[in-house]
Amino acid sequence: MQNIQSSVVSKAPADGWTTLIDDIVAGRWLNPESGEYVRVPYDSVVIEESLEGREVELVTSLNMPGSFALVADENTFAAYGSRLLKTLAPLGSIEPVLLHKPHADLATVEKLKQSIKGAQSVIAVGTGTINDLCKYATFQERKNYCVFATAASMNGYTSTTASMTLNSGLKVSLPAHAPKGFFVDLAVSAQAPGHLCAAGFGDCLCRSVAQIDWWMSHRLLGTDYYDAPFQIEMPDERELNKRAYKLPEQDIEATGYLYRVLTLCGLGVSFTGVSNHGSMGEHQISHYIDCFAHERHPGTLHGEQVGVASLSMARIQHYFLSNDQAPVLKPTRIDKADMARRMGKEISKQCFAEYKKKAFDENAVKKINQRLEQIWPELRQELLAFALPVTEMETLLASAGGATTAEELGLSVGFYREAVRHAHEMRNRYSFADIACDTGMLDDFAASQS
Repeated sequence: MQNIQSSVVSKAPADGWTTLIDDIVAGRWLNPESGEYVRVPYDSVVIEESLEGREVELVTSLNMPGSFALVADENTFAAYGSRLLKTLAPLGSIEPVLLHKPHADLATVEKLKQSIKGAQSVIAVGTGTINDLCKYATFQERKNYCVFATAASMNGYTSTTASMTLNSGLKVSLPAHAPKGFFVDLAVSAQAPGHLCAAGFGDCLCRSVAQIDWWMSHRLLGTDYYDAPFQIEMPDERELNKRAYKLPEQDIEATGYLYRVLTLCGLGVSFTGVSNHGSMGEHQISHYIDCFAHERHPGTLHGEQVGVASLSMARIQHYFLSNDQAPVLKPTRIDKADMARRMGKEISKQCFAEYKKKAFDENAVKKINQRLEQIWPELRQELLAFALPVTEMETLLASAGGATTAEELGLSVGFYREAVRHAHEMRNRYSFADIACDTGMLDDFAASQS
């Protein structure tokens, strides 16, 4: 911890909190991979130490038609919504829509669509749940929306997908649209409860394990891979990690760097069309928790869970990457009956359809093992270059105020081990959890997690 703290230089980016972000939004950033200028569907991203007195100007600049619905929940309305309702009064008709302990699911979307029917545009005030609900509801209703953030708790502010729970109970990312404007008052967000920033930091911490999983999948299976999202994000990741310990102190500078990393990660989704650079094996563990914990769920946020899951995935990856010998896989075994028992009949069918896409039979596994044997010396070194030491990740996460174990999350250790063991069954994204499963090692890995 001391080494991390002593390296801090206390200053914001020289050109302000949206340096580089402005170029990407304006179409001035040249993607070195494609040789083309990036296009993202945003009119404005503004991150400032204070937005007080500028709110009307910011919304007006988007040319969204009035009247407006201002959507918040009890907490986000108290944090920022009540102030916005007053300061945005010059816009004309603006009606508050207060949601009571909302969940980002399709049933709530339908209720929200009814609540905003009389409005031409929507102003979201909040974090993940509020943003996803407004993003998806306005997408379906063909209305514009903007969002005023209240906490740096996730990277979905600038993504073009919405994380929603289907009626079956399965949590998925659905196509949606971007907010026309994304606005951050750092003084407001810095005052958010500590677990919210810890969740945002957990969502950032997964970068190394996600990159390792994705590059491995690309090299082994030929799946698409884009390096540009990492290029725009990693310089700020380093600056954020230097300041991680300052997040619990409600430090505006640390909060600003957290927002930069989260924003750049979301922008990467917007111009690549995929979320792999920030969501691989570790996110599947968090999704498993959200889908199947039910009454065992401690109420933790997605990013808090991602932080702990990133440590588990890093340990799995470290085991294989510390070995000179390539892993030797066996044919994938899928226990449909056990999936149905754990997931329920309907969700297990959906997950089985995804899982079998990446399953190897006898013939396929021979080719994969040959490929692994051929490329492993080079691939191993490539992947090690992306890795952070697990101990460093633990120190960073703890210093940011995040839980580092299932016990600290308040989650049953037995259920967390189940999530580590079976989360890879949910999605057709190939990770080191799949390698661990097909080598027969995943049971032991899962049993060692706490």
